[in-house]
Amino acid sequence: MNADQRFDELARRLGYSFDGEIKIGGNYTPLVVDAGVAYVSGQVPRVGDSVVVTGRVGADVSLEQAQLAARICAMRALALLRRQFGSLEQVSRILRITVFVQCTESFTLQSEVSDGASAVLLDVLGEAGQHSRTSVGVFQLPKNASVELDLIASTKA
Repeated sequence: MNADQRFDELARRLGYSFDGEIKIGGNYTPLVVDAGVAYVSGQVPRVGDSVVVTGRVGADVSLEQAQLAARICAMRALALLRRQFGSLEQVSRILRITVFVQCTESFTLQSEVSDGASAVLLDVLGEAGQHSRTSVGVFQLPKNASVELDLIASTKA
């Protein structure tokens, strides 16, 4: 299986489609490419018009729900890359992700939330999905999303 087929299979297993429009919420572009590097703007766990995991992790949202949110964020980022380049096979490497977790002041498992996104990148891209990562707990995110992820990738295009 190639990266695009693995992406489609994972989307099917998650029960969400990432084929439609990737809605953005402001005056910016969701993806910028410069000198073979793609910068993907922050992605929240939105599917269609709905942010599907909202609330504060550690109070309203469980670790497992937050990991699902991180998976959806990573899938959205990959969907943007696939749209830009025509195939995920054009991604040389995920260089870095930053995962923001809206959480309670006592929640300290931000890295475990981020593991959901990291698993997606490795499952879909294999070795090219290995990346550096920062996980941060924050007070609030747009649309009350539980998780937001941004991503930097090098490309073959």
